Amino acid sequence: MDDMFKEALELVKAQATVRAMTADEMTSMVSALAKSLQALSQPVAESAGAASVDAVKADSAKSIREAAVTCLECGKVFKIITAKHLALHGLDADAYREKWGLKKGTPLACKALVRARRKKMKEMQLWERRRSAAGAKTQAAAAASVAPAAKPAKAAKGKGGPKKA
Repeated sequence: MDDMFKEALELVKAQATVRAMTADEMTSMVSALAKSLQALSQPVAESAGAASVDAVKADSAKSIREAAVTCLECGKVFKIITAKHLALHGLDADAYREKWGLKKGTPLACKALVRARRKKMKEMQLWERRRSAAGAKTQAAAAASVAPAAKPAKAAKGKGGPKKA
């Protein structure tokens, strides 16, 4: 049997339980519903594919907002979508971005949090600390190679020494 015909039968069966219907009414209603469902399913299926791709791209673009980010898998709202939460959906961050059409480097955090983190990192200037630490190491290595320090000899301790009486 055709799927649309089955659906039409179910609808008419439900309608018949609510009100009294003759056999002719039921058969005409089943055929009319089957034809309507068949007609509705064809254009919707074709346009739904194109429309769903556009809808997904629009949803993914709207999911990252100023103060919150919405998980496109479950619809929950967070400040940041963590790896632990994505693991609940069987995804990692890269797979999530790929599935929902987000660019590769897109942060899965709200815009305010990303901005605050960027500002904090600029204030910390870790790259300057790394440069100065690397410079200090090279200076120390150069100084050590010029004048090696002699280590004082330690007195031997252990079992081989003289015994007390």
